[in-house]
Amino acid sequence: MFDENLLKSKAKESRRLILELAHDTKGAAHFGGSLSSVEIMTYLYSCFLRYDINAPEKEDRDRFILSKGHCVLSYYIALYQSGFFDREKLWEFEADGGPLLSHPVRDLSLGIESSNGSLGQGLSFAVGQQLAARRKGLGYRNVVLMGDGECDEGSVWEAAMAAGHYGLSGLVAVIDCNGLQSDGYTKDILDIKEMFSHWTALGFKVYHVNGHDFGEIHKAFSEMDFDDGHPKLVIADTVKGKGFSFMENNNVWHHEPITEELYEKAKSELQ
Repeated sequence: MFDENLLKSKAKESRRLILELAHDTKGAAHFGGSLSSVEIMTYLYSCFLRYDINAPEKEDRDRFILSKGHCVLSYYIALYQSGFFDREKLWEFEADGGPLLSHPVRDLSLGIESSNGSLGQGLSFAVGQQLAARRKGLGYRNVVLMGDGECDEGSVWEAAMAAGHYGLSGLVAVIDCNGLQSDGYTKDILDIKEMFSHWTALGFKVYHVNGHDFGEIHKAFSEMDFDDGHPKLVIADTVKGKGFSFMENNNVWHHEPITEELYEKAKSELQ
């Protein structure tokens, strides 16, 4: 059920926990991309994905694949908020021997569907799983979250061509377009301003939303027809570091440890 006030409350909690967990590691953490994806992740796990926390290996469950795998903080928090594990387990993030690593490692008991290291692999994995669903006669959907910088990877476009060719209606790709990647502005490294038309040409049904507006996100997902023979793409315009003034659109926070002074400033901004 779509409850915008509840979603906003969850998103605020997610940003608070991202801050606390990153501070607790005493080292660098991928703040920026985690913060830009909060609303998308919150919506998917609260309103769209079909899963059973009591039967996480149920074959007809929807699958979520985090392709921009370094942005795990918002992912782990969404899994916690959905009931896959309790709040205390979050504090095993980056702990020696713990299950919540800086890139996800597949563990269905925790709701983690895929492992991730190098970027550009998630869409291919999702295509394979969607083909498997078709062959098994199952109606589960695959949702994959990518970054706009990740779309520099040739493997993304190979997978996109395959998805369009096979008419994978149940595949939903979401691009977190925060305009930045580790080396700078995406438009300066490889300009993808024509991205909408590229994906449309490959057979995708494309939606363009404000990635921090739950109303727009909900409208896009509500309009999707999963029997139309077209894979789906949601281009979500976002702000890297969203929620903290000194982090927003500041690429220093792609992977930067936080000082005590800035930690206190960020906490005050959450109020």
